[in-house]
Amino acid sequence: MTPPGADVARQDAEATNAPAVLSCAMPVTLQNRTDFLRAAKARRVPCPAFLLQARARDIAETACGARIGYTCSKKVGNAVTRNRAKRRLRAVARAVLPGAAREGWDYVLIGRPGATVSHDFKAMCADLERALRKLHGGGK
Repeated sequence: MTPPGADVARQDAEATNAPAVLSCAMPVTLQNRTDFLRAAKARRVPCPAFLLQARARDIAETACGARIGYTCSKKVGNAVTRNRAKRRLRAVARAVLPGAAREGWDYVLIGRPGATVSHDFKAMCADLERALRKLHGGGK
């Protein structure tokens, strides 16, 4: 029910100009334990604030595009600290992966105790870019 005096035409115009909620540039999030276990057996690139695990998926797997997962063990700290670390890892991935992730790859970012929460954000972004170049054979 529309309240009296509401500008319906303006609301419809705003609704059509709204940006898309989902972006194709951001990788899909890993959620199945088996995907994390497969990534754990694959390639690893250590960084000061996190560990990057990555694997190229088989052609037979139906999911397309890049996928990413985040994990922090209890060694990172209590629940508040772990959630803060995962939020920082998500922010780093959001900043770096749209331009650097490859189609058909799974990436897992693992938080490090004491480092993920306190490390400089720009340094973490640079570390992830460097790790992806190393992982995909682009040198240092």
